[in-house]
Amino acid sequence: MSMPILNLAAYQFSPVAEPQVTRRTLGAVGRALDIKGTILVTPEGLNAFLAGKEEPCRKMLACLREVPGFVAMYAKESWSAQVPFMRFKVKVKKEIIRMDHPTIRPADQRAPAVDGQTLARWLDQGHDDAGNAVVMLDTRNGYEVGVGMFKNALDLKIQKFTEFPGAVHKNRDALRGKTVVSYCTGGIRCEKAALFMHKLGMTNVYQLDGGILKYFAETDGRHWQGECFVFDERAALSGDLTPRDTDVLPS
Repeated sequence: MSMPILNLAAYQFSPVAEPQVTRRTLGAVGRALDIKGTILVTPEGLNAFLAGKEEPCRKMLACLREVPGFVAMYAKESWSAQVPFMRFKVKVKKEIIRMDHPTIRPADQRAPAVDGQTLARWLDQGHDDAGNAVVMLDTRNGYEVGVGMFKNALDLKIQKFTEFPGAVHKNRDALRGKTVVSYCTGGIRCEKAALFMHKLGMTNVYQLDGGILKYFAETDGRHWQGECFVFDERAALSGDLTPRDTDVLPS
């Protein structure tokens, strides 16, 4: 099957001084390029899911990197036969992902991250390089977990991310003395989650750098069970980042 459509998922926590001005600028460029998807502009950073022909998508990414503070913005790439979005939107919100904990500011301080290849090696050997047992902590909601998750991951059984802080408090005993790796689809939730746990005094905590999608790109997807739910019409991606039929989704 031909896969001519480039899909980009990019985010970065960095202060945006004038969100409304940035929204108008990015909106004008995206409409001129005739791409599809959504860009969130917030005081704490940018988040974008974009799709279209390769050249306009890369031009849009270049425009995002022209926003002050975003020159190093990283984008995860995948390909599809069709554009998985109906329209193009740029929205202003208070947070990239709502947590309701204003002291959690990834733009000021980032929790330690583990890359996909290192994590796969830890999971292969059954422990981290210091010999500590590794717990994969899923920060996503129950529907996403039902589509796929890391083998033996801890599911907090939350329905929205604002429930994460309370769920972590309830599960601290299960995490004590272990190396904790928080993960999510693209890295946003697990970045805030790891930082929150550090503020609780849980020092041996990492975020999965770039989330599940980057893990798939850096590895063969081993230790993952099922598919990864994504927030567009592709519904879910397999470990090789190819779209799967919607019948993989839980009813």
